[in-house]
Amino acid sequence: MALFTPSEAPISKLGHLRQLSSRAGVHVSPFQLGGMSIGESSWAKVGMGEMSKESSFALLDAFWDNGGNFIDTAGNYQDGTSEKFIGEWAEARGIRNHLVIATKYSSCRWLEPHSVARAAHTGNSAKSLRNSVEASLADLRTSYIDILYVHWYDWDTSIYEIMDALHTYVQRGIVLYLGISDTPAWIVSRANEYARQQGKTPFAIYQTAYSIMERSAEREILPLVRDEGMALAPFSVLHGGKLRSDAEEEARRTSGEKGRHMPWQTQWERTPEEKAVCDKLEKVREEVGVKSLSSVAIAYVMHKAPFVFPVLGGRKPSQILANIEALDISLSDAQIAFLDGAKPLDPGFPNFMIGDGTTYPAGLIWSTLVKTPRAGPIRPGAA
Repeated sequence: MALFTPSEAPISKLGHLRQLSSRAGVHVSPFQLGGMSIGESSWAKVGMGEMSKESSFALLDAFWDNGGNFIDTAGNYQDGTSEKFIGEWAEARGIRNHLVIATKYSSCRWLEPHSVARAAHTGNSAKSLRNSVEASLADLRTSYIDILYVHWYDWDTSIYEIMDALHTYVQRGIVLYLGISDTPAWIVSRANEYARQQGKTPFAIYQTAYSIMERSAEREILPLVRDEGMALAPFSVLHGGKLRSDAEEEARRTSGEKGRHMPWQTQWERTPEEKAVCDKLEKVREEVGVKSLSSVAIAYVMHKAPFVFPVLGGRKPSQILANIEALDISLSDAQIAFLDGAKPLDPGFPNFMIGDGTTYPAGLIWSTLVKTPRAGPIRPGAA
């Protein structure tokens, strides 16, 4: 065998790995396997579902076997059993060092019973961080965490305490990269600037709710990640599974399978507004020639920033295989504009007046200026 023989082509485009961000040189699969459903716990009682160890391992195997190496979880998912199942699976397969596992701290690892003890395991404090990291290392059966997120901002812990405490784990090699989720953009910007000034580790990735149905991240979060060179990890990309065709919804109704029913949702079936958006996705699906409109919904968010890695959950290996189709879709600017119009975003002030930086604001510039192009995304259809 020649010394520099090219590697074999991956079984699917899920194995076409990409640099995480301009702040992180690690290479990961184009989308992440969401671990919120993996595990057995009391979450099923509140409509969040669960998975047995056997079915969890089958899902993880399907992701890995098709080229995926990027897994997202959190210390509190399924009362901690998500991390435990993922850790046991990775150890059993002997592939821990081949994976990029992201987990989170800030939420208590158990739902009940409520007690004073929960205070030391909740929030952004250095105490909560220490307790969470130690538990995650044990549950994941690992000596290090690839990406550690601040799960949500608690409004009590200063950015200085957060960044100082997180940096100590990076220095010790226990955490490799830092991420943040569910936090105002201005706080993330301040935290990263503090980290740069003090020689500490800034955040490399931001996780947010983002879909064609929920575009509020476009106001502040997307400009943040573009400016900071961060990756974007959108979740709820398929809007809780509600981005589906009329035929699929009817099949679910007939079989009794229905759909995911989150605690804050009144019904599993689509609303008239959701159906109207699905009609727009269906039109583009026909144009690009793919099987599922959900693939178009995934491709849509992947076109919105340079480094986008959707967090896609599910309980069936077939769902993973279906999602891979999104990686063959390259949407035109006209198609993206058409989908933007499916549920228009109110940009709010001052964005409606000064724009988003892609053009000069009308009426405020009295010269002929040529705009510097913005860095674009990796087109999902590219090899």
